[in-house]
Amino acid sequence: MLVTLLTALAVMLVLEGLFPLAFPSHWRKMFERLTRLADGQVRFMGLMSMLTGLILLFVVL
Repeated sequence: MLVTLLTALAVMLVLEGLFPLAFPSHWRKMFERLTRLADGQVRFMGLMSMLTGLILLFVVL
C-alpha cells in the first residue's frame, strides 16, 4: 500500500514538473494569473480536480 502511494506521489511530481521545465515563462504567467483568482474560484478548481481524480480512480480500479 505504501509503495503504491509513494509511486503515485512520484508520478504526480514528475507530471507537475513537466510544464515549468518545458515552458518556464508560460508557467510563470499562468501562476501569476492564478494568484489573482478569488478564493472561491481556487476552491472550485481544487474541488473539480479532486472529483476528476476520484472518478479516474473508480474507472481504473
